[in-house]
Amino acid sequence: MNLQQDISIVCDNAVAASRDLVTLSTRKKNAILQAMSDEIDSRRSAIHAANEKDLEASKAAGLSAAMLDRLELTNARIDAMMEGLVNVAGLKDPVGAQISRWIRPNGLEILKIRVPIGVVAIIYESRPNVTADAAGLCFKASNAVILRGGKEAKRSNAEIVDALCAGGARKGMPANAIQLIRSTDRHAVGELVRKTGQVDMVIPRGGAGLIRAVTEQSLVPVLKHFEGICHTYIDAAANMDMALNIAENAKVQRPGVCNAMETLLVHEAVADQFLPKFAKRMATAGVEMRGDPTSRTVVPEMEKATDEDWTTEYLDLTLAVRVVPSVTAAVDHINSFGSRHTDAIVSDDVAAQKQFVRDVDSSTVCVNASTRFADGGEFGMGAEIGISTDKLHARGPMGLEELTTYKYHVAGDGQIRE
Repeated sequence: MNLQQDISIVCDNAVAASRDLVTLSTRKKNAILQAMSDEIDSRRSAIHAANEKDLEASKAAGLSAAMLDRLELTNARIDAMMEGLVNVAGLKDPVGAQISRWIRPNGLEILKIRVPIGVVAIIYESRPNVTADAAGLCFKASNAVILRGGKEAKRSNAEIVDALCAGGARKGMPANAIQLIRSTDRHAVGELVRKTGQVDMVIPRGGAGLIRAVTEQSLVPVLKHFEGICHTYIDAAANMDMALNIAENAKVQRPGVCNAMETLLVHEAVADQFLPKFAKRMATAGVEMRGDPTSRTVVPEMEKATDEDWTTEYLDLTLAVRVVPSVTAAVDHINSFGSRHTDAIVSDDVAAQKQFVRDVDSSTVCVNASTRFADGGEFGMGAEIGISTDKLHARGPMGLEELTTYKYHVAGDGQIRE
């Protein structure tokens, strides 16, 4: 068979599985998720071995340190995958939940009910832990899922999917509820995203190039997890110790992820006080700072920022810095150069906080907290499917509810329309 036929079979199987999934009880789904978690644990050595091969190949191919970090599966990350599946099992099942109910004057009862989307295709890069997170969430929401990971993680992804399917099958998971496109042929993505009538939604997770390519090719609705050009704004009324800790955490706690800070904005009234102390912390952490002219007068050793720096998602130990005259200027910068992902203000001024929260057009806005909290797990959603920077259907961290749609149930006792 050729690639087109292979993808068609995968999609047909997913459609069939989606029809079986809607019949599963919550108790059944939870037992299957627990079995998936247990199987990952029992196959830990095989997953590590596959991941080591992926890491070796990626190092030889010249992947950056940040990308290698995203690829690596430590014991802690495998534990987190297992815990994520168990956490999802513990979450309330959205399928069948009543969103709203009302009765019309003619006696008709209208119910708005959550239902699965159907077949979800997830196209992603580097992070093999996404495999378990995505599969677990889609399954709990009674969706069949088709996974297409990056070639750099092909061995890791295959081992994880094999574990999920083996564990799930022991407890009665429908066949083909979770499938992995194992071909590394780049044309596989183009085939998959054109399967209208079979695939109901495509979610790309990765760099801007991947997301643009998927969006341009797709005939299926795309929910975009776009760039994370995240900002932290240090206001004139910020507590300096708090500001230093939050900004440092946002940048260096894990720089290769989408909710890491990429641009620091500092009010001119506190630039002289804040920036030298912060620069010392960044130097210790190995961060290269690229500043505008004003910030470079305060910290001369900063590199000169270019226009491109304001729109770059580094995913690495590089940080753009700009001094601004007001909270309004900070908001204008964020809305002009940001990606509508996550942005934070550090301030004790309630009026400044309210203005920032109201005016910043992003899916998540933090007040006196690190941007690194923009995460489904940190929000209490269990594992997340991604962070949507779109405005339609879902926005921000996507959990179970965002993997459902709804339908109307109209109940009558013989009414006819005149």
